[in-house]
Amino acid sequence: MLGLELVVVLGVTLLLAGVAGRRLRVAPQILLLVCGVLLGFVPALREVHLPPEAMLLIFLPALLYWESLTTSLREIRSNLRAIVLLSTALVVATAGAVATVAHAVGLPWGPAWVLGAALAPTDATAVGVLARALPRRTLTTLRAESLINDGTALVIYGLAIGITVGEDHFGVLHVSGLFLLSYAGGALAGVVVAWLATQARRRLDDPLQQNVLILLTPFTAFLLAEVAHASGVLAVVVCGLIMSQVGPRVGRADTRQQTTAFWTLSTFLLNGALFVLVGLEVQSAVRGLTSTDLSRGLVAVAAVSAVVIGVRFAWLFTTPYLIRLLDRRPQQRLRRVSARTRVVSAVAGFRGAVSLAAALAVPQTVASGEPFPGRDLIVFVTAGVIAVTLLQGLLLPSVVRWARLPRDSSVEQERRLAETLATEEALAVLPEVAADLGTDPEVAERTRREYEEHLQVVRADGEHGDDEPVLRHDQHYAALRLALLARKRATVLALRDEQRIDDIVLRQFQTRLDIEEVRLSRREPAE
Repeated sequence: MLGLELVVVLGVTLLLAGVAGRRLRVAPQILLLVCGVLLGFVPALREVHLPPEAMLLIFLPALLYWESLTTSLREIRSNLRAIVLLSTALVVATAGAVATVAHAVGLPWGPAWVLGAALAPTDATAVGVLARALPRRTLTTLRAESLINDGTALVIYGLAIGITVGEDHFGVLHVSGLFLLSYAGGALAGVVVAWLATQARRRLDDPLQQNVLILLTPFTAFLLAEVAHASGVLAVVVCGLIMSQVGPRVGRADTRQQTTAFWTLSTFLLNGALFVLVGLEVQSAVRGLTSTDLSRGLVAVAAVSAVVIGVRFAWLFTTPYLIRLLDRRPQQRLRRVSARTRVVSAVAGFRGAVSLAAALAVPQTVASGEPFPGRDLIVFVTAGVIAVTLLQGLLLPSVVRWARLPRDSSVEQERRLAETLATEEALAVLPEVAADLGTDPEVAERTRREYEEHLQVVRADGEHGDDEPVLRHDQHYAALRLALLARKRATVLALRDEQRIDDIVLRQFQTRLDIEEVRLSRREPAE
């Protein structure tokens, strides 16, 4: 029965946090985290835990795949050096700094490195939802960093666990081999699954079957990499980036509509549930702290949080200047960002459910059968640092306003460019296409007028303000069409209520009306 109760509680919490977030102008994810902590006081929910296997094998592949599909590969290429350094060297530096502080507060070196590895990577889902309003370049760099750095952190984590329990050893060649296997094997697994998925999608015509294949893709990539002891995270990311380029060429319109609707809702629910479950685990971590008193545990959380945030600030304010000294090419100068932009990137270094899953996955005992040293403190500090970094999301809007980041209009400009050139090309080939199809001249002329009107609207939108007569004409036209659609919808509903048409006919007709209404209202699809 607890499972059903948990589903209802999670659903109600998601709704309430979403409504409250809009009214209070606070990221709903922050409220979800707080709600999770408060729900931990409910006796019936105290036994609810986030299984590490569920996070790593169910939540993570789906969320990372959608993040990879919806990020900008062009921006990743442009900022590849910074992303690689952030997702490798910064992870190692953070893990080492955290391990040093954790050892100073009482953890042995092995468990200290476990804690450092768990807290080193930023969280892709947290970055994606809490930093969405940032300019495209900054957001893409943050998302790409958080997509890749899990692979580095999990190698360090696995090595630290193995050494602590007595099943592994440290050696330069051994560690280098682990990193090579993790990255090369994960990337290869992603490429193989992407190729197989592309071939299969070309042979499927049914939208439902194609979407089953799309859903299966990230889990297959993760599984293949894990079987080869490579990075499942990197396999999913590589596969997603490849499919983001190939998918538009092999997919159908109805398939893409279903895909976008399904993944938008699914990732929203998964993200929201994760934040609530993280909050519940914070409560559980407090109750499970037995090896030390709460005050010392809080001191450890404060010290490690300061290190995690401080190392990120130090990295972002040292490595760019070192790169400037070594690389003075003109194109490198064009890629420079201001100090205020780097402050924003530093504040957006959120930790999340991946870190918590790693902490919870720490084994209970070592090879000798004795308890794993400091496991309860590792879980407690990890949960506390996650809460601290996520609460930085409350500061992010103020930091963004302080930074006075220039408004990023590049997406709008490129969208207008795409619409303009695509419409111009369609107008240019319209006579030839109409002749090939044997289209009636009146139909061809009507289509030509519609395309020319649309082209005028797109050009006016880019060159003038809202007072432009062409834009006002288009707005009035859209408002009239929407009003008429409402009348058509009311008429069809009345016919159904009078039992003159069946519900099946209503749904079919309403689907067509909905498509037209969304087009006329110009609603942007959610990611």
